[in-house]
Amino acid sequence: MNNTTYSAKISEIDRKWYIIDAENKPLGRVASEAAKLLRGKHKPTYTPNLDTGDNVIIINCEKAVLTGKKLDQKIYRSHSSYIGGMKETTARVMMANRADNAMMLAVKGMLPKTKLGRQMLKKLRVYNGAEHINQAQKPEIWNF
Repeated sequence: MNNTTYSAKISEIDRKWYIIDAENKPLGRVASEAAKLLRGKHKPTYTPNLDTGDNVIIINCEKAVLTGKKLDQKIYRSHSSYIGGMKETTARVMMANRADNAMMLAVKGMLPKTKLGRQMLKKLRVYNGAEHINQAQKPEIWNF
């Protein structure tokens, strides 16, 4: 009886491209699904210390929805590292002006805060509209 755990090798990693349509779906649900694909948790060859995930394209970010009172109560904060350099933006303004950035931040928060997580985030493409420039990669539609 063999009790060893399978660990994927870098040469065995097979990467695909997936499209997620965010239209009329909650922003957090789309982000968690994208994070799962980026990490590779949907594969039987998942290895925690390797980037076994796939490339993800998220389209129609501007049509994603926020449930409850998040549009007015959720605040995005950034700091310039200077005194008084705190900038705050509500989710309503963020979704109106930079919906792709809001989606990117949501996915980033669900990935590991390590070199591996930053490597996974590079495989994410986010677009506001229905058009994207990655047709050459022949992406598959991911339904959830």
